[in-house]
Amino acid sequence: MNGFWSLIKRDLTLAARHKAEVLTGLFFMVVVASLFPLSMGPEMALLKRIAPGVLWIGALLSTLLGLPRLFEGDWRDGSLEQMALSPVGLVPLVCAKIAAHWILSGLPLVLLAPVVSLQFDLPADLQGTLMLGLLLGTPVLSSLGAIGAALTLGVRGGGVLLSLLVLPLFVPVLVFGAGAIEAQAAGLGVAAHVSVLLAMLLVSLFLSPFACAAALKVALD
Repeated sequence: MNGFWSLIKRDLTLAARHKAEVLTGLFFMVVVASLFPLSMGPEMALLKRIAPGVLWIGALLSTLLGLPRLFEGDWRDGSLEQMALSPVGLVPLVCAKIAAHWILSGLPLVLLAPVVSLQFDLPADLQGTLMLGLLLGTPVLSSLGAIGAALTLGVRGGGVLLSLLVLPLFVPVLVFGAGAIEAQAAGLGVAAHVSVLLAMLLVSLFLSPFACAAALKVALD
């Protein structure tokens, strides 16, 4: 566990020295969410109807922006090889990398969501549903995205290939995350959607570190 927490602290420290890279994803989310109300006009009924999809697409693309850098820096400076040779093992360290990525990209989106959703005139209960969905869904995006980042590590044009690999995997999270808000607005309850998001979270957290570790070993070989 010391290696796990040390790696998280290291990644957060490095991110603090390069604030622009962290803020890019948040700025992108704000821009995406702001352009739609400006282009669609002041019709609040229409804005409320499109808000779930717009906000979730913004969160998805914002998370995607930081994925190419997940392992690339450690691969270039040789730290990744040291991690593979460390007695801690590669799987716990991959878990730390995924956790650090979520803290830097997913958690700020969860906290920013209520502010951004005000542009769509979402009521407080729907804002709570949005935050809950993002809280469950963004770790899934980070976990699945880490697999794509590991598979494309060191590949020329890896950013484009990464997008092609992970975007189809992100679709179920997008569907059930946005669907939870629509179900809450229709008075149907969100239990089913939240349960599916929670199931995807548990499965992805369990499987993705092993898949990432295997892909990273291939990349290092």
